Amino acid sequence: ESDSLFDENIASFEDDQGAYDQKDAAGFIKLNALRLRIAAKRK
Repeated sequence: ESDSLFDENIASFEDDQGAYDQKDAAGFIKLNALRLRIAAKRK
C-alpha cells in the first residue's frame, strides 16, 4: 500500500460513468480568467 493520493481506478476521464464532463472545464477556465483579469486591473 502506498501513501500516494493517486488512484488509478478513478483517474480516467474515459470510464468514469459520466462524472467528468468536458463542458465543465470551459466554465472553470472562464472563472479563473475572470479572477486574473480583475487582479491585473488592480495593479
